[in-house]
Amino acid sequence: MQDNHSHDAHKDDPGKPRNGFEWLSTIAIFFLLLLTLIIGTGEMIHGQLLRVGEQLYGDPDTGMQYSFLRAEPQQPSCERNIDVDAAVQRQMAENKNDEFADFFGVASEEEVRESILAGQQSCEEKHQFYDRTLQHMDAHPSVRTYRAFETGFSWIVKFGTDHASIVLMLMFAISSVVATLNIHHIGLRAPSTKLDYKVYGVAMVIGNAFLLSATYFQYRSELNSGLEIETGLNIIYLIWFALFGLLTLISLVKLIRPPTSATGGGRIGLAFLSVPLYAYMAILTGIVFTFFMNYPMGQAIRLLKLIEFSSIFLSLSLFIWVGMLLKRTRVVDLFLNILRPWNFAPETLTWLILLAAALPTAYTGASGIFVIAAGAIIYREVWNAGGRRQYAIAAAAMSGSLGVVLRPCLLIVVIASLNKQVKSDELYHYGVWVFVLTSTLFLIISLILAKEKFRIASPAVAFPNSAKALVPVSPYIVIAIAVWAFYKFALDTNLNEFTAQVIMPIILLAMVLFDSLRKAPEPQPATGHWDESLQDYEHANAPTHEPRENIGFFKSVSFATFETIGHIGALVILMALSVSVGGYLEMIKIMEMMPTDLNSILMALTMLAILMVFVGMVMDPFGAVILISATVAPVAYQYGIHPIHFWMIALISFELGYVSPPVALNQLLARQSIGDAEVAEADAEVRHMSFYYRFERWLLPLMVMFPAMLIVTFMPYLLKLFGWYQ
Repeated sequence: MQDNHSHDAHKDDPGKPRNGFEWLSTIAIFFLLLLTLIIGTGEMIHGQLLRVGEQLYGDPDTGMQYSFLRAEPQQPSCERNIDVDAAVQRQMAENKNDEFADFFGVASEEEVRESILAGQQSCEEKHQFYDRTLQHMDAHPSVRTYRAFETGFSWIVKFGTDHASIVLMLMFAISSVVATLNIHHIGLRAPSTKLDYKVYGVAMVIGNAFLLSATYFQYRSELNSGLEIETGLNIIYLIWFALFGLLTLISLVKLIRPPTSATGGGRIGLAFLSVPLYAYMAILTGIVFTFFMNYPMGQAIRLLKLIEFSSIFLSLSLFIWVGMLLKRTRVVDLFLNILRPWNFAPETLTWLILLAAALPTAYTGASGIFVIAAGAIIYREVWNAGGRRQYAIAAAAMSGSLGVVLRPCLLIVVIASLNKQVKSDELYHYGVWVFVLTSTLFLIISLILAKEKFRIASPAVAFPNSAKALVPVSPYIVIAIAVWAFYKFALDTNLNEFTAQVIMPIILLAMVLFDSLRKAPEPQPATGHWDESLQDYEHANAPTHEPRENIGFFKSVSFATFETIGHIGALVILMALSVSVGGYLEMIKIMEMMPTDLNSILMALTMLAILMVFVGMVMDPFGAVILISATVAPVAYQYGIHPIHFWMIALISFELGYVSPPVALNQLLARQSIGDAEVAEADAEVRHMSFYYRFERWLLPLMVMFPAMLIVTFMPYLLKLFGWYQ
């Protein structure tokens, strides 16, 4: 992922806003994230507010309920005391003059009297209820204050729910502008030379111009349809016009005025690698839709998928925020303190770290988010333990891969919502076995390639120090349990795949607050390295775990939110264009190119696995799931492949794709987290070594995920073929 923060003077904390616009955008995104939290938890909180209102102000003895008090009572319009005899005579006279009286019959005087008396009784009951309600409210003057809070909260929830897509589009627009200004979009390499920035700028101008043009053609099509455009959709189109117009203008300015840090020289091949992936997708789909399919609004129509799946993308934004808040806590560093006293061999330590990382990966919704949040810490720790830099980078890239099949990962929720043939519980159940497989393969392959198979400190020394390290971690565990207990018992809501996106931010905010109140410094990993001759850590470059200065709760949250902006802008626009690419593949009916008369499920499995690995190479996970659900999954079911088996193949194939060239999304995110300078240093130190060690950060993940993909794809078929599994 590209990030020009390294080019400016603000090198101490690239996650810190640097100017007025960035501070304003941070505040805006913070409130939009809060609104998203309210939308997500609104119904459960409002339900509890109604229950509390009933407990505080309801009175079973008088039959008074809080629901009667949620609005100011209106005095009945009917007359309470009337002359019944006079009313009967008036009604009899009106009935007599009724032209339909002969047809329907004329009511007797007794019947009219009974009707008037019944109406009078009803009127009296309304007045009595009105008087009783006023008396009850006068006796409980705080009810009006509580009612204002409860109904106001209800209005916010309803407003947020009704306008969730607009909230997403505003968040998307602000984040995309910031990401474009800071050159923070995902690409194969960061631009550094003037030639890089020139090619980068041209591609960005063309790509964003195509998106602006598609929006215009789609809006004009809506107007020409003769149907009235909904207000919400109209606002979204206006946001898109402003967004893509502004992105085109920003890109044009940056093309004319490249950063002062840009160096001379450069090579055209490397320059093209600097172009963001989304720009390539925008140009490709723009050219195809506009010039070859005569479908210039194609990209905009696919962008509407963002609205259709607004709840998913809002959840993803919250998970990104969780990941950035996690970076602002000491949780990962303190957890590693439990392992450090044992002085494990790098391979064993890495395996334990990956096992532990699977849980936060699942709870942060997608693999890339955890890589961004903790990749640098994991890299440093593995290197400190004596691991090769290339091996440490591979570990950082894989830290977000193993947990995507575990509860409550958002990706599986998306799969279950788009495919009625599977349930999330079933996918999570079999996902555990896939996790066991991939983690075991990683350990076995790492040990085979290790120079030193095992290393461990004396338990007599390590265990007491490890036990002591549990103490600083325990408050964070207590915080997580306390927040979970509040939701579980106060709001009757458990932590699961449907609520994790709204509960996890609260847990992380509480942890950041805890660090701030105890004035705990933010963690900064050590830069030392294991010295085999001394059998100890040698920290020649920096003190062990030297902390950054404590900056307080609000600054920590604002810095985390600003980092969130860049990642939302980079990831969501990439997902949006991935959906556009998926729409193109769907329109050309790519699955119809596959043979339909395959007699061998083995051949079908092979072709589908290859296809899904390719999709994982070039698309983000959520865009890939949307595409596969619409195109590949129905074909797989027709071939007789069980839906659960198919989606396990898809998930493992996606993860293989995310660590495979040419894109290798998790490798790009690991590089962004670790830093280009560190990756360049890792490449430099192995230039004289064999092929494997020169490319270990690419090869090791492939050596783990490829066999795992083969086993998941073919083992169930072979077991069933030989009658060992039904």
